[in-house]
Amino acid sequence: MDTPTSLPPQGDTAVDLGDRPLTPDEEIAGIEKLLDSEPDDFQARCRLGELYFSKGRLDDALAEVKKAIEMAESLRAEMNRSLAMYYANLGTIYATKNMADEAEAEFQHALQVFPHDVLALFNLGRLYADKKHYMEAKGYYERLVEITPDDPIAWYNLAGVYIELDNPQVSDYNTIDMGIQCYLRTLELDPKHLESAFKLMEIALNHKKTDLAIRVMENAVEHNPDEPLAYYNLISVYDKCKMFEQAEEARKRLKERFAKKAKDGPKS
Repeated sequence: MDTPTSLPPQGDTAVDLGDRPLTPDEEIAGIEKLLDSEPDDFQARCRLGELYFSKGRLDDALAEVKKAIEMAESLRAEMNRSLAMYYANLGTIYATKNMADEAEAEFQHALQVFPHDVLALFNLGRLYADKKHYMEAKGYYERLVEITPDDPIAWYNLAGVYIELDNPQVSDYNTIDMGIQCYLRTLELDPKHLESAFKLMEIALNHKKTDLAIRVMENAVEHNPDEPLAYYNLISVYDKCKMFEQAEEARKRLKERFAKKAKDGPKS
């Protein structure tokens, strides 16, 4: 009987364990170990959910897939915010180049991606206000103050639109009181905002709200003691209200204030 003179090559009979597909249990163990060190790997969690499902571990599958979706949604939201910012930046460049139509298109793109993009809302409001399309501007500024209720500039711009809409040649809306409230909100957030104070003073005088005009300008002087225009407007209000003693007192305060500043000289 013939006998073999040598063993067959190992490769002909041995199984290379490295080439063998992992069993579901082995893959589950590997992914669970991975997630111990990288818990934010949502793709691994999704795969783990699939494996749990294949093993009939439905509650575990449900938990992992939900976590994976939550992570993916968070990532998508962050990417959308970033993409919206890029569109808004592009729109700002176009606006700076006086390419209004192109700027508007990019700001709209930003809001399609992320409806709460502050820069896009602000600039669309301004673009439409510049075109005297005040109803459209109003919509964007109203959305803006909802998102940034503590931004005085947002309230200031909305106030201006409300004042324009109150003009019967522009619209049939009666929005003067809404404009006044927006200017008051601006001054509440930024008591030094002189433009709001001056506009509110003028509106108050035109609508015979003299108490409001006086209060606004007295506050303006209090918060801007080194601003001559604040004094001049306060004096003007006092004169128009026939409060001549108060007007004279304000003139004295103005003279004394700036005489002292002139004497002290500029600060080094």
